Amino acid sequence: MRPLLEAALPGLRALEGDFEAVLVDDGSTDSTAAEIAEICAAEPRCRILSLRPNGGQAAALMAGLRGCRGDFILTMDGDGQNDPADLPKVLAPVARGEADLVCGIRTPRHDSCLRRAMSALANAVRRRYLGDNVSDSGCQLRAFRRDVVSALRPSPLLQSFVPAMAVAAGFRVAELPVRHHPRVRGESKYGLGKLWWRPFAEMIRLRRELRRR
Repeated sequence: MRPLLEAALPGLRALEGDFEAVLVDDGSTDSTAAEIAEICAAEPRCRILSLRPNGGQAAALMAGLRGCRGDFILTMDGDGQNDPADLPKVLAPVARGEADLVCGIRTPRHDSCLRRAMSALANAVRRRYLGDNVSDSGCQLRAFRRDVVSALRPSPLLQSFVPAMAVAAGFRVAELPVRHHPRVRGESKYGLGKLWWRPFAEMIRLRRELRRR
């Protein structure tokens, strides 16, 4: 967490206007909570949001988004694969009023061939089924207007379906290529079940819900 935030803060400080960094502690049982507390003590614009018990990535994302107070919101993964230097890049079109949500496209993507192939297939099926026209819904480097959060609904795989929910609500969604780094810490928790079967089932449920809306 600390290396990621230390890399992101210079870019955030260079943005026009003030900012806050919302750090979500999703019921961690390691040293994450203490590390986040130290960061917040050193940088007053960092704010901790503690969740108990652990609710998973989707719940943490929704809580963080709802807890944001600014007009524009930036998100990124905490595994070091997103490059915080790209945050101003994805924010610019939103700040200029050209898009409501800008999603990153990991270019080039530093994952295994199997993972890239599975992701490409899942993205193709989701684009056709939900019509969001987004090529890399797994990239969490995003920028959007605060009111886009009103279009989001709880989902166990919210992180993958944010663009589809935004499109269904009539928001303008765009994409930009962003850098992607090899994983240097932690292990991916997304195996075949989470990359294919679970998204497929959730996609069917989500389309029904979006059509009702």
